[in-house]
Amino acid sequence: MSYKLLHNPNCSTSRKGLELLKASGIEPQVRKYMNETERLTIEELKDIAAKLGGVSPRDFMRSKDAPAAGIDEASSDEEIFAAMAANPKLIQRPIGIKGKKAALGRPPEKLLDIT
Repeated sequence: MSYKLLHNPNCSTSRKGLELLKASGIEPQVRKYMNETERLTIEELKDIAAKLGGVSPRDFMRSKDAPAAGIDEASSDEEIFAAMAANPKLIQRPIGIKGKKAALGRPPEKLLDIT
């Protein structure tokens, strides 16, 4: 089963996560989700939330970027998923996905929890 990494090469934590996986002998399939052609759909984001343990999208959203995207405490999960799909900067990174599990790489060592 392949390991997929949602990766932003401009993020130091994401780069550390990729380096850690490679140093552990894992060559992940990298998806640069910030690129227009590789963005995540609402359905993919919902799938990630389920694989993270059925969490709210707030659990893997960059809260400091939320106000600029119009997200506040009253925003519904549906509104947050839509905002994340439209503005991938809202998505925490990196996120590792393997099979039916996912891990938010904060800190990067958590990416190894699903190997």
